[in-house]
Amino acid sequence: MFKYFPTNYVWNLSVDLAIEMGARIGEIEEMCAPLQEAAKQPDAAGTKAFRETWAKMADKLCGLAEEDEARGRLISAGDKYGRAATYYLTAERLQAHGASGRRELYKRFLDVFARGLKLSGENCVRVEIPYGDAHISGLYVRAEGGSDGTTGTAAPAPILVQVNGLDSTKEMKYRVGLPQWLAKRGVSSLVIDQPGTGEALRLHGMHAVFDSERWASKVVDWLETRADVDPKRIGLEGVSLGGYYCPRAVAFEPRFACGVVWGANHDWRDVQKKRLAKEGSFPVPHYWEHVRWVWGAKDHNDFMRIAESVHLDGILDRIKVPFLVTHGQKDSQIPLHWAERTYEQLVNSPKRELKVFTEREGGVQHSSFDNSANAGAYIADWVAETLGGRTAI
Repeated sequence: MFKYFPTNYVWNLSVDLAIEMGARIGEIEEMCAPLQEAAKQPDAAGTKAFRETWAKMADKLCGLAEEDEARGRLISAGDKYGRAATYYLTAERLQAHGASGRRELYKRFLDVFARGLKLSGENCVRVEIPYGDAHISGLYVRAEGGSDGTTGTAAPAPILVQVNGLDSTKEMKYRVGLPQWLAKRGVSSLVIDQPGTGEALRLHGMHAVFDSERWASKVVDWLETRADVDPKRIGLEGVSLGGYYCPRAVAFEPRFACGVVWGANHDWRDVQKKRLAKEGSFPVPHYWEHVRWVWGAKDHNDFMRIAESVHLDGILDRIKVPFLVTHGQKDSQIPLHWAERTYEQLVNSPKRELKVFTEREGGVQHSSFDNSANAGAYIADWVAETLGGRTAI
């Protein structure tokens, strides 16, 4: 794990995630060098300083991108907007719920991310899936076709739906790279902001629910209307807390053809009790405020009551499709034994696998945020083999 701030795990996690999303080390240095003392301060003061330096860099990149646009250099502009969006999001993610300007910063991030996609011509489009009185937003990446690298296969393609953890967003998951790795292997991707995350939480007030099949089934309904999707080859992947959402949804939604967890999360209620006892690392500052916001809890007791339902015991024997459980050997947020528990309870899966990422291949930290490339490739290969994609050109 790259530790720019020796005493601040949460900030190191954010920096590492930014690097995985394509941040440049020179820009990381410029943003982080002034923050060494701030990293030692309480959350409120520290995260304000973090936001100022990261948003300043993002603003600078947007200015440079505008200069590129004026000269007709749109691909270059798109690349700069893409990195600027990563820096805006990294700054926003660390802020407290209700912090002044947080919503505006998030909207700025969305606009800049969309601008970057358009100008750089990436194989990624925004979609909206009807859900309740609003919608679930997603990023759709088409499977690549033949060896010439073209997109938009003639026949309906397999697809992997990808969902967030507690504090990630669809754009984070897209930038880390799994959708691109899958596209090369002939598998499409739909990365969503499910209730409790991203746009669903920030713009529509949709809180997380323990019965993830409630929203996952709506996503499958929508995918079945698309001519470019093979309805018999729809898989589901979840990262971090998605390691709970995904198995739960696959257990109760039989139309999913496979499941993958990138960082298991078998018993999140136990994780909360351990965190109360100061065991395990927090993923974000202002942690207890954040989880109450995500779950729509009115106070701490209400949150702990909700958390009692967030576990997989007595559920996984319903899963009768292939399932891959992955975990980092040195995960400091979720102990490895929870991945082993998930694997052990998949008794009716015809093809179950537990893959622990070690120092040999990297990705030993939580959901491989320290080095996602080899871990992500392993997951992409398994999905391609399971859903009928390819692992060679």
